[in-house]
Amino acid sequence: MKRALLSVILLAASLPLSAEEVGRVGVDWVGNDIIVEALPDPGVQGVTCHVAYFERSLVDRLSQGNWFEDPSNSSIACRQTGPIVIGDIDTSPEGEEIFSERQSIILKSLRVTRIFDQESQVLVYLAHANELTEGSAKMSISTVPIWNAGG
Repeated sequence: MKRALLSVILLAASLPLSAEEVGRVGVDWVGNDIIVEALPDPGVQGVTCHVAYFERSLVDRLSQGNWFEDPSNSSIACRQTGPIVIGDIDTSPEGEEIFSERQSIILKSLRVTRIFDQESQVLVYLAHANELTEGSAKMSISTVPIWNAGG
């Protein structure tokens, strides 16, 4: 029974997580919003990131064109929200994608990648756009120290 439960937990931890919307702020009269989502790290218990990004309204899409795409801008802040317990995480310099959300039909997505800075004992969270046609320099970064973490 314990092995089956552990297998389910490990499988769930290896998949990019879905975030929960915790806030929506209207920014103009045409209905464009800034969305704030909470994202618990699936591989590190006790760390939650909050990601903010822009979502275009139907009115904006009709008036501006570019129907199927939201801007690449995003922001991230991650904090310790409980005792930190590190699971089986990717410690390579490329890190591990823990979240992905489409920002267009096929060309762009917002991603959060976790990188472990072993020397400093810090988890680095990078929010960035992944674009099929060209890269994007728009990014945001947050760090969480993990001194005395279990795992």
